Amino acid sequence: MALAEADVARVQPLAPTESDPARRRLRLSIRGLVQGVGFRPHVYVLATDLLLSGVVANTPDGVEIEVEGPSGAVEEFARRVVRDAPALAVVEGLTRRQLPPIGGTGFRIDASHAGSGDVRGRTFASPDVATCGDCLRELTNPADRRYRHPFISCTNCGPRLTIITGLPYDRPRTTMAGFAMCSACTSEYGDPVDRRFHAQTIACPDCGPSLELVVTGSPAAVGESALSAARRLLAAGGIVAVKGLGGYHLACDASNESAVAELRRRKRRGDRPFAVMARDLSTATALAVVSEAEEALLTGPQRPIVLLRRRRWGAGTDSSVVTHPLITAGVAPGCLDVGLFLPYTPLHVLLLGLDGDVPGPSALVMTSGNLGGEPIVTDDDDALTRLAPMVDGWLRHDRPIHVACDDSVVRVVDGQELAIRRSRGYAPMPTALPFDVPPTLAVGADLKNTFCLAEGRYAWLSQHIGDMDDLATLAMFDRAETQLEELTNVRPERLAADLHPRYRSTGWARGHAARRPVTAVQHHHAHIAAVLGEHGHDGRQPVLGIAFDGTGYGPDGAVWGGEVLLADYAGFRRYAHLGYVPLAGGDATVERPYRMACAHLAAAGVEWTPDLPPVAACPDAELVVLRRQLDTGFGCVPTSSIGRLFDAVSALAGVRQVVAYEAQAAIELEGAARSTLDPEGAGTAGPDADGGYRLPLSRARSDEPWVADAAPLVRGVVADVRDGIPAALVGVRFHLALVELIREVADRARAELGPLTVVLGGGVFQNALLLGGAVRALRTDGHTVLRPRRLPPNDGGLALGQLLVAASTG
Repeated sequence: MALAEADVARVQPLAPTESDPARRRLRLSIRGLVQGVGFRPHVYVLATDLLLSGVVANTPDGVEIEVEGPSGAVEEFARRVVRDAPALAVVEGLTRRQLPPIGGTGFRIDASHAGSGDVRGRTFASPDVATCGDCLRELTNPADRRYRHPFISCTNCGPRLTIITGLPYDRPRTTMAGFAMCSACTSEYGDPVDRRFHAQTIACPDCGPSLELVVTGSPAAVGESALSAARRLLAAGGIVAVKGLGGYHLACDASNESAVAELRRRKRRGDRPFAVMARDLSTATALAVVSEAEEALLTGPQRPIVLLRRRRWGAGTDSSVVTHPLITAGVAPGCLDVGLFLPYTPLHVLLLGLDGDVPGPSALVMTSGNLGGEPIVTDDDDALTRLAPMVDGWLRHDRPIHVACDDSVVRVVDGQELAIRRSRGYAPMPTALPFDVPPTLAVGADLKNTFCLAEGRYAWLSQHIGDMDDLATLAMFDRAETQLEELTNVRPERLAADLHPRYRSTGWARGHAARRPVTAVQHHHAHIAAVLGEHGHDGRQPVLGIAFDGTGYGPDGAVWGGEVLLADYAGFRRYAHLGYVPLAGGDATVERPYRMACAHLAAAGVEWTPDLPPVAACPDAELVVLRRQLDTGFGCVPTSSIGRLFDAVSALAGVRQVVAYEAQAAIELEGAARSTLDPEGAGTAGPDADGGYRLPLSRARSDEPWVADAAPLVRGVVADVRDGIPAALVGVRFHLALVELIREVADRARAELGPLTVVLGGGVFQNALLLGGAVRALRTDGHTVLRPRRLPPNDGGLALGQLLVAASTG
């Protein structure tokens, strides 16, 4: 629950009325996340405790309350209604009006209505939240009438965003509308002292959704039989499509090597890591090293996937080898980390099993129910067709999913949360803005797309949409954008999009502009603005923005990605950047890091000899063509990308020559480097960690940007590789060189321009080793640093930056 200080200050003792100085009547209009979180029951209980009469109702703007009674009691109510609000509530603001007393006794909850018209406000839709402790106790209590009920929930937990079809948030405006409450649930729903008082998701085995397991060629199993059969199927190595809150998962036994490999083959997953749902916290801590901050994320109401350092099992020293009986190495091949999360629905809890259940896995691979590049499947009939080639059965229920929502992904860096994918559990919670903005829609980028709506001082980022290269993803974008407009009551008058002329998201904005202005925002400027916005920075003073990523369209037509910008919301100038190297063949080089390594070798004047891993990995005929491209410039575009430099160093060190998913080479290079800094004591970086790699800065004139030359670093890596230095140590030295580059450019900017806040953004800062090292180094040097936390540093947070830039440039 949150409320601006200015709003708190407005809740002052009320002046007496002329008619009856001892009696008062007050109308409070409360805006924010106040529907679906138990706010009306809270109001009811508080008012009746204070012996006040009146009424509370949901409105399209939030919650409206009228209370009447003795002056002191009304004053107490006004103080406590926000202060003691339910834990999931977020109060955006409130207005109050003193009314003439009308008498009456008792307090009631009214049906939703159109509101008083006092303010043009809006309510917030709650994210889906994990099953609360009270419901879990009932789920596992044989004496409770909801024992083993897969859809148990209350005002404090359960589905929200994914089932809301409209506001105000009442049962008829959810996908629970088709489930008529039984007499027992109706009684709880109307009982002010019950935890399910006006809980719109209330249900029980007699009146709620039903569960079934569909297996081709066999009769459908229902209820408990469906759960037992699903567990047996998973234990036998089968793959099951499991309907969750925001879509289907594909599940298999995480300890079954052949099942994991088969799921990878059927899903066309390549080597991309799978997430694993562990039965409970003790299982998770057996699989990975879990800090206090990571445990709080694992067990919190959002229940994201948390990237955790895998425990080393067995006698081997190879950090990629995992022999734990609950998880096979094929879950996350080549990765130091594993993505773990805990059950967040009662169905998940039951699927992983209670004591005495049919034996089954204690850890399940749980990956999105889709083919790579497609959106997650939500519709039951669609699941039967689209997922048929990938699964052996469907564990589903008859509660519709109104809008898709993937799992969120986070990691912890230096004790602080870092969002990697912000979706279930977080979206569409609002972000407070540092200044007023007109009604605006920012459409984000093409990879990891999210969009952002904003008006006034609040912005709403959507759930994860995905990569905009599939028609089904574009359709999901349309549906989610329409829903968020309805939930927020924002009707955008302008749009913002990426500067890249061929982005599909940019094309969508132009195609849907309907004569509204569309502002094109440079990619890295948006990255820096997003971090500024997350921290509430007013932008009045320029900052030094360090934006490192893989790809972004530069105003000069080059592929940017190693940028240091002097920026505010309204504009930027390039203060420094990584020196240009030819990117030959576009996507071909992104998918084959050995090509980028060869380009950097050529730029550094290093001969292509077969003792170097990327040269050996490149077919002879391709080497000839690549050399011709680099010599003539045909099919080449200059790039300053740090992401591509990561690819090159990974290939030179022999870590990864060809990638199966975005940033795989960088992720594995980071993992190799971090393996020398094992939290379990298996190794630490020694005094030779700094191998002298450098990216020296130079510029021809004082009015030009500084340019960081990667050639000395590349020559240093080559020398180490030829001397037999392990890839892990090469990785450590490379990360240290990037940290030193960041320190040097920040120090030069301070010397030239005075103190500047340093802002870190862009997808490369998903790298925990680089982000943590850079922040510590900069702060040691006395710099003020802003780093991403609750919004992803990658393109998943870009839309907020686009929006703020567009609002500032008008």
